[in-house]
Amino acid sequence: MQNNVLILDFGSQYTQLIARRVRELNIYCEIHPYHHIPENLEEYKAVILSGSPFSVRAEDAPHPDLSKIKGHKPLLAVCYGAQYLAHFNGGSVEPSNIREYGRAKLSTIISSDGLFAGIEENTQVWMSHSDTIAKLPKNGVRLASTDDVANAAFFIDGEETYGIQFHPEVYHTTHGKQLLENFLVHIAEVPQTWTPAAFVGETVQNLKNQLGNDKVVLGLSGGVDSTVAAILLNKAIGKNLYCIFVNNGLLRKNEFESVLHQYKDMGLNVKGVDASARFLKALENISDPEAKRKAIGNAFIEVFDHEANLVEDVHWLAQGTIYPDVIESVSATGGPSATIKSHHNVGGLPDFMKLKVVEPLRMLFKDEVRRVGKELGIDPELLGRHPFPGPGLAIRILGDITAEKVRILQEVDAIFINGLKKWNLYDQVWQAGAILLPVQSVGVMGDERTYEKVVALRAVESTDGMTADWVNLPYAFLQETSNHIINRVKGVNRVVYDISSKPPATIEWE
Repeated sequence: MQNNVLILDFGSQYTQLIARRVRELNIYCEIHPYHHIPENLEEYKAVILSGSPFSVRAEDAPHPDLSKIKGHKPLLAVCYGAQYLAHFNGGSVEPSNIREYGRAKLSTIISSDGLFAGIEENTQVWMSHSDTIAKLPKNGVRLASTDDVANAAFFIDGEETYGIQFHPEVYHTTHGKQLLENFLVHIAEVPQTWTPAAFVGETVQNLKNQLGNDKVVLGLSGGVDSTVAAILLNKAIGKNLYCIFVNNGLLRKNEFESVLHQYKDMGLNVKGVDASARFLKALENISDPEAKRKAIGNAFIEVFDHEANLVEDVHWLAQGTIYPDVIESVSATGGPSATIKSHHNVGGLPDFMKLKVVEPLRMLFKDEVRRVGKELGIDPELLGRHPFPGPGLAIRILGDITAEKVRILQEVDAIFINGLKKWNLYDQVWQAGAILLPVQSVGVMGDERTYEKVVALRAVESTDGMTADWVNLPYAFLQETSNHIINRVKGVNRVVYDISSKPPATIEWE
């Protein structure tokens, strides 16, 4: 990957957003924890320091050695990063009299060249800090202020070093992308060569070099990530790629058959394995969500290992791991982001599967995977599919799992998803699904009293699943969908709609 930008992560909730914004400029970047600065700094043309939940005045504050970066490479320090530059380079940081959090205006921009080229005064920015830079670092020159923050932006004279107290990566900062472009393209002169076509060409060639004539086995899930990984590998090694698509009995209605047909139409060497009964048996009498995940994971490994062993002389296991999984597995702070759900696949190889791992997508974000898929000519309908949880409908059936509950939820889910498509709402939703609740509801159908199940419908909008807002679906659509479910799905007599956002609620109920 040429022309890299290095992002040092101090544990900010926004660090991934910095990387996403940089990538949107067709510039490749990598996130590394602040305490693991790469040794080969010559590969990086510019460096960005992230924000942090810490205060630079705290004893346990992140304190990396930037002596090989500051003054040697173009450097943009965001929020905590800017305070770090001031605090440890002759300036001072003090508790702010007014904790500035949220929208603010750059009331003064001293220079409209360089970092602020094309950005006018009174532009909106997003603040998130309780400390303030009281004194600029040695040779620091003020660039911008807000009404409450005198040193909202500065540069260090004689260096390509810039500090900003606000967050350009969040969409609330109106000209944040412009500022990042000014720094990376016009100041650091980083070429904008990170495109889907460039990624495909380079990745296919790297896979050819890495794999040679070796055989590779890949577990397809029907999702975007594994599909794009499979097509990349197929371009590189063709029939030496052995795809296995396991039906765990917890997929959407008719999904196994339809997706298997799609895969074969793409020219993939794929084998479909119907292991529904095995998975349902493994889930008998299990209600705890994490226990469900482990049971499903163990069953999948057993089925997949059996099928993989039928392929003679296979040396590699391919996985659809993407960059957020990699980042979360090496958290900068050891905090919540270090914990990944048990069905994520980073390092997910059991000891008895003695295969080397190849992960063609491990440096891509989800939206980049879709753009690469488009470059590869994958069916837009498949690329546009909503994310679907690894454990499938098992974590959308609250409580224990039975074949009858799976049938009910598959029928409900199919009505909901097909209705979204019919009403042209599907592409306006990031993820949608139905949840079968462990409660019975009294109802009346005709002249008879019923005592049947309740289902909840969930639809959210998001960019990456880290945060999500519930979607305000039309009442007429919800009314029609509710009527269809109750009239057509035996065993359900009540439908509710989930209007919780993330946070505080999660997207899935389990």
